[in-house]
Amino acid sequence: MSEEKLMSKKKPAYPVKKRLDIYLNRYNRKIEIPIFYDDLLRFSGSVAVYDNNDEDTLWVRVFYSDFEREEIDLSLKKVYSILHSDGSNRILEYLNIDAIDYCTFGNSKPFRIKVRNILNDNYTHFYVKKTDASRIYGLELEHMLSPYNLNFLVYKDTLIEEHIAGIPGDVFIKEMLPNCTESEKAQLAKEFVKFNERCMIRLLGDMRSYNYVIVPVHDFDHVVYRIRAIDFDQQCYEGKFKVYLPQFFKENFKMVELVSSKLQKYSVDQYKIEERSIVAKRIISSEKRINQLINAAKTDKISLAENIERLKGEIHEFTLDVDFKRCKTMGDVLDTALEFVKRNYEDVSMKQLIEKKF
Repeated sequence: MSEEKLMSKKKPAYPVKKRLDIYLNRYNRKIEIPIFYDDLLRFSGSVAVYDNNDEDTLWVRVFYSDFEREEIDLSLKKVYSILHSDGSNRILEYLNIDAIDYCTFGNSKPFRIKVRNILNDNYTHFYVKKTDASRIYGLELEHMLSPYNLNFLVYKDTLIEEHIAGIPGDVFIKEMLPNCTESEKAQLAKEFVKFNERCMIRLLGDMRSYNYVIVPVHDFDHVVYRIRAIDFDQQCYEGKFKVYLPQFFKENFKMVELVSSKLQKYSVDQYKIEERSIVAKRIISSEKRINQLINAAKTDKISLAENIERLKGEIHEFTLDVDFKRCKTMGDVLDTALEFVKRNYEDVSMKQLIEKKF
């Protein structure tokens, strides 16, 4: 299926409503920051940013007047301190804002801030974006239901996200995958199956290869690869169920090929069950916090009415669970999907307990 038919043309940004705002405040995601997204739009010039192969990255490096740059740099250092430290000014003198880049590609149009420690030249990035409720739901679900914690801040119409380190999926597939050993390819196939399942369960869409990263982890005498989502713009928005399965994007064709060539059907099914069980355990262990987030989503508008109708119908066809037919909002659909996974896990666990006992 082509990308044009699979994805909607443009997703709107949704405001943060009262219940989500209360949730963010309760879990220390809502913190006052000294600069807003719109402040960074006051740049006076820009130049294109090219990669090591002299190809356009679709980012531009922006410049400000001397007066504004001084104020912006100080504010961005303070944001870094709030995001990564205790929020005090003690570390500011050791920080330098090396670059501010702006991306005009995609929905969020983020600013990427490069911060360097002048004592040792170590650097990291963080992102400044416009607040979008569906993206915030995506970030929180990633924090609770994936193997990875996420650090982000929300203040009024501005969202601050930490950088997720890794090799962009499209770069890895093109430049590094051909040189992987057969064992590494099999391990990548396994990870893609689990990633595919995880995205489907929590309804994270649009995981094309440039929206996730491959993270190599050195473990004794070999490298283990992990796959991490880096873009949460399409959380619970699209009506087509296939959007929530990375396997259906043409950009992931090479990864799908790996699964077909390296894994038997039994192994694929086994890895799917493993991932569902792990997600179910995370749902149970974070049940109170997840319920508070889902209750906010149930009363929120984060999609279109026609998308909700289509998605709940397609998931009903996939699961045969009639509870999906009763859903009225995307929050309801998400809640029903997570409950379906949790219920099936608990039913299997109870069955195993009974069989063991008798």
